[in-house]
Amino acid sequence: MAHQFWQRPRTADPDGTGNGTHKVSFSDSSKSSKRDSSRHSRNGSRPSSPLVLSPRLLSPRREQDRPRSQQMWSENRAWQRVNRQSEALWQESPTALSPSTLQPRPFLIYHDSFLNLLGPAPTLSCLISDPRAPYFHEAGVFHPPTNTLFVTSNQIPDASPDAVTTHNKTIVITKVEFFSPSDFTRDKVRCPERNYMANGGTNYRDGLILCAQGSLREPSGLIYMEAKRPHKTTTLLNNYHGRPFNSPNDVVVHSDGSVWFTDPIYGHEQGFRPKPQLPQHVYRFDPGTGDIRVVADGFGRPNGIAFAPNEDTLYITDTDHIHGDGSRSHTRAATIYAFSVFWTGDQPFLTNRRVFAYADTGAPDGIKCDVHGNVYAGCGDGINVWTAGGMLVGKILIDGGCANFCFGRSGEMWCFGQHKLWRVKLGDGTRGALLGI
Repeated sequence: MAHQFWQRPRTADPDGTGNGTHKVSFSDSSKSSKRDSSRHSRNGSRPSSPLVLSPRLLSPRREQDRPRSQQMWSENRAWQRVNRQSEALWQESPTALSPSTLQPRPFLIYHDSFLNLLGPAPTLSCLISDPRAPYFHEAGVFHPPTNTLFVTSNQIPDASPDAVTTHNKTIVITKVEFFSPSDFTRDKVRCPERNYMANGGTNYRDGLILCAQGSLREPSGLIYMEAKRPHKTTTLLNNYHGRPFNSPNDVVVHSDGSVWFTDPIYGHEQGFRPKPQLPQHVYRFDPGTGDIRVVADGFGRPNGIAFAPNEDTLYITDTDHIHGDGSRSHTRAATIYAFSVFWTGDQPFLTNRRVFAYADTGAPDGIKCDVHGNVYAGCGDGINVWTAGGMLVGKILIDGGCANFCFGRSGEMWCFGQHKLWRVKLGDGTRGALLGI
C-alpha cells in the first residue's frame, strides 16, 4: 500500500461553502507560493485573514513582523491557524481535535520548509503486516555493510519455563535484509546467548548495542551483538557501581566512543524486573575506561535519546504520559527536553535543560536527528518533525502511531507500528545524522 500525495491542513473557506479541503502536490505548492509572493510584492501587504487575536496574545512587536509560520490561537474560535498566509487547520466544534483526525493523507505540512525534507515525491508504504504478534516496536538499527535492519518486538506471551522470570513474556529480535527497497528477507535473530527483554538499540563498531531490560533473575544493562551470524553477544555493562539498573530503554553513541542511555522503571511496572534500586537516570558509559556516571535526572520516564549532528545538544524524551501498567494521564510529561553539552576537565556535562517540544498526540518515544539538525520523534500519530529551534514543521501520519523508527539510505526511513513495518521515502538529501549515509 503506497501513498504518494500529501495534504495541507484544511484551508480557509472564504465563500462559506465548506469546500475548503485542498489536496496539493509539490508542483501545486510551488505555483501557489509563487502566486502568493507575486501578489504580496504587488500589493505590499498580506492578504486579509479571518483570524481575530486578543491584544493579550500579541507580543510587543508589530503583528506584521511576526513570522508567517508561527502558530496563533484565537480566544473565541475553536481553530488553529497553521500557516497565517493561506492554510489553516479548522476545527468545526469547540472540542480540540488532533490534526490527524482531519488528514487522510500521510504527510501533514505545518511549514513550507517541510517540503524540502519531503522531496518531490515522498511515499509511505507498508512493507510487512503480521497480525500474529507486534514484531515491530523498538530498537530500529540499520546496519549499512549488510543492508540489514534490526528491530525488537513488543512483549509477546511466552509459556516456556525460562519465561517465568520475565512474567511469561518474551521479546523477539527480527532482522530484515534488503536487496532492494521491495526485495528483502525476514528472519528471527537466534543468538547463542539469550538477550533478556531487548529494547532500544544503536549502531556500534561492526555491530550494534542493545538495551537488555533484564528479568526477575537476570541483570539489565547494555549488550553488544554482532551483526553477522551467529550474532554473538557480549555484556558491556550491567550495574552502576554494584547497584542494578532499572530497565535500560534507549541508547546512543557519541563520537568519542562513549555510550549514553536512559533507564526508566518500565520493567518493574510491567512485572519482569525487581523493585528499583536507582532513580530514573540518564547515564554516560565509557567502554575504554569503564567509567559510568549519571549525567541527568529529574524525569518522569526517561526514554528516547539522540545527539544533534554537531553533538553540542542532547535530546531526551520523557514518556511519563504513559506508565508501565498502561495508565495514562494528559497532565504528565509527553515532552522532549534539550540539554547543552558542556565540556570541562576533559569530561562532558549536560547544562541548560529546557523544554524543546511537547507532543500533542501520545508521547514522544524514539528520537533521531537528520544531518540538517531537524528533530524527529515517534508519537501517537506517527513521526513528528521539528526544526532545531523547536518549531513543528510537519508530521508523517501513521495509522496507530509509531513508537520508534530509524533512517536508512538517501531519505529512507523505517517506522515501526507494532504489527506493521512501514517504509517512508523522503528527499534524497534527508539523511539521518547517526549514519550520515
